[in-house]
Amino acid sequence: MRITVSKLNASAFAGAVAVACAALSAPAAAQQPMVIASQAEWSQGYDAAPRIRVQRSFMPTVSHEAITGTEQAIAHYRDIAARGGWGQVSSNQRLRVGAKGPGVVALRERLILSGDLEPSAGNSPVFDTYVEAAVKRFQARHGLNATGVVNGPTISALNVPVDTRLRQLEINLVRLRALSGDLGERYVIVNIPAALVETVEGGQVVSRHAAGVGKIDRQSPIMNAKITEINFNPFWTVPASIIRKDLIPKMRQDPSYLSDNKIRVYNGQGQEVPPQSINWNSDEATRYMFRQDPGADLNSMGFVRINIPNPHGVYMHDTPAKGIFGDDFRFVSSGCVRVQNVRDYITWLLKETSGWDRAAIDQAIASGERIDARLARPVNVYWTYITAWASPDGIVQFRDDVYNRDGLGVQNVMAAAQAEETEPVN
Repeated sequence: MRITVSKLNASAFAGAVAVACAALSAPAAAQQPMVIASQAEWSQGYDAAPRIRVQRSFMPTVSHEAITGTEQAIAHYRDIAARGGWGQVSSNQRLRVGAKGPGVVALRERLILSGDLEPSAGNSPVFDTYVEAAVKRFQARHGLNATGVVNGPTISALNVPVDTRLRQLEINLVRLRALSGDLGERYVIVNIPAALVETVEGGQVVSRHAAGVGKIDRQSPIMNAKITEINFNPFWTVPASIIRKDLIPKMRQDPSYLSDNKIRVYNGQGQEVPPQSINWNSDEATRYMFRQDPGADLNSMGFVRINIPNPHGVYMHDTPAKGIFGDDFRFVSSGCVRVQNVRDYITWLLKETSGWDRAAIDQAIASGERIDARLARPVNVYWTYITAWASPDGIVQFRDDVYNRDGLGVQNVMAAAQAEETEPVN
């Protein structure tokens, strides 16, 4: 397996435009599907004690249960720290089933301390299926592909000191408490560091969707808003910042880029302007409007745009670049959020809106026509930044602090993954 950071596809207008607006990781082939609440989830198919498996949870990331679980995790991690914490795992080799040596012993000790491996597994120098199961559990808790192979990103996560993890939990407990009010009967949580969208109803998660969120230099904002409308087969208008950062450089490299991607240029009077009449070696292009024709094969938002009135000008949408949802790290947009399994998502959003069942949604998409569906009752949506949380059953989750909002330097897993992008896996 190779961990990659998603690449932008120029033919799908993901070069200049998909980056504009533009869960968990995609399952390994060996895992088996388990359908819960009409959503494909994935159970782990390895031999391990039930209590150390990461089971599918209906607990929202932002909830009173998460506050309770995080408080318990803080007490537990304080105890680990008081007993000396855990040591470092060697990064000299990749460990997998069949490996032997002192590195495996150190790995066992580390996994036992964090509760990912049963103490009864012992200190054998052999990487057996029990260690593999524990590694998968650890990876799942840290938002990594649960491969059971100890690669660079996994080692980086293993080697974050317990004191840092403890501080991360304490910081995020404050964030969770700040969101502990009445969020609504039906609402959506976007957890940016986890690149994950949750739909919540009656206090339980209905579905989870992998997401593509803002790059480090084009961050998705933290905000509370309402989802009001769904646009099918939308046009896409390019913001001035993207014209400057992406579109102008693209046109300098390839003068046919706009026409190839069905992007039209308009002046302030709404008249179409030939691209060749614009001086692409200047900022002249920022004075024009750019609109991409609808059609999921090219349109950067795919079939669907989810409107969220807000001062940041961001929204949620589909994407033709579905491959990003299989990446561990999905920080690929210029602030907007791309949603996996978008038809399931908007079916839930429109469930209270008369005339918009799944069949109607499929028909609207298939028509290729620009159609709007206004929600009968707006749905609250919370774009949050939670890098550490836990459930009362003792499952503690961590994610990279990609925007450095924790201020603890826990960004090394991302760096390790990026470094591995060009490295072959033995």
